Amino acid sequence: MPGLQSLIGLPKQALDTPALLVDLDVLDVNIARIAGTCRANGVAWRPHTKGQKTPEIIRKELQAGAVGVTCAKLGEAEVLADAGIRDILIANQIVGPVKLKRLMHLLDRADVMVAVDSPAHVAALGDAARQSGKTLRVLIEVDIGMHRAGVLPGEPVTALAASIAAEAGLRFSGVMGWESHAVSIADPTEKARVVVEAIDLLTSSAAQCRAAGYPTPVVSCGGTGTFPYCAEQPGVTEIQAGGGIFSDVHYRTHYHLDIPYALTLLATVTSRPTPTRVILDAGKKAMSSDAAPPSPLGLDIAGPTRLSAEHATLDLAKPGDFPTIGDKVEFVVGYSDTTVHLHEEIVAIRGGRVEAIWRVAGRGRLK
Repeated sequence: MPGLQSLIGLPKQALDTPALLVDLDVLDVNIARIAGTCRANGVAWRPHTKGQKTPEIIRKELQAGAVGVTCAKLGEAEVLADAGIRDILIANQIVGPVKLKRLMHLLDRADVMVAVDSPAHVAALGDAARQSGKTLRVLIEVDIGMHRAGVLPGEPVTALAASIAAEAGLRFSGVMGWESHAVSIADPTEKARVVVEAIDLLTSSAAQCRAAGYPTPVVSCGGTGTFPYCAEQPGVTEIQAGGGIFSDVHYRTHYHLDIPYALTLLATVTSRPTPTRVILDAGKKAMSSDAAPPSPLGLDIAGPTRLSAEHATLDLAKPGDFPTIGDKVEFVVGYSDTTVHLHEEIVAIRGGRVEAIWRVAGRGRLK
């Protein structure tokens, strides 16, 4: 990182490649858009950081009004706590003695919530909290249509809330859910209908908990693919949308979002074996294609970008000499969540020049 600071002020075309770039002007607009949507609807913003992993970017979200952050993994939460970020939701179940011990240590430097969907989670967390003399906030994950983790809505939620309330070291703080089955619906009216049905399962479960005598201050939901709809639903207290600050081919194509691209990948042409074939130095180890293929800017190509381990292959729609060996090509990433973690740093660009270089501090924190 120290050597990279000499690049500050240089045009982005001067960067060695592959290089992951974020356009700060676009990023700032995207952050303001999500934060503003939440404010306009009277809900808090707790952005999911699993695809960001970079404290400098997360601080921008907090400065824009985010109340805290959401993480997928305990290791990510530890990184953010070390960076001074305090209010953290780990939207996952923490299982096993090694992780439980780490979680208790994390409570010394952060105010953490974790998700549960089983009495077994509650019992293990309660034992760990009592033994350490700590108090842990707990959310119940509710299956509102994704059919991954989560208890069924209604009475099972209230029953689990009762078991949490009975544990001296735990504080029942609310419910969370993920309406992922709605994200790919193209028709806005149909998407809104599915979101309303899903969120009603979450908010009605929260209401049942309150009616049973369990305060339920947090009702957390809403990914980037659904946040404009989720933010409008009565009873929701916070939205977790995070990937929209970057946008990518996946979000634009499959989630039908009109959010501009902020995250790109700069690559160098290393071979031109035919008038229509272009080979670049960025393959699967630099950008993912699991959700959508990355898309080159400024080139008319026939078919999607093809990635091997260390190379990208483009087929030009028409024969031509451009781009030639040594030229740089910028790609919109296919899916930001599975691209950022491949890189050690993100290069922050403003007006086409390097403004900052940030370490991807959460890279590799999978445990």
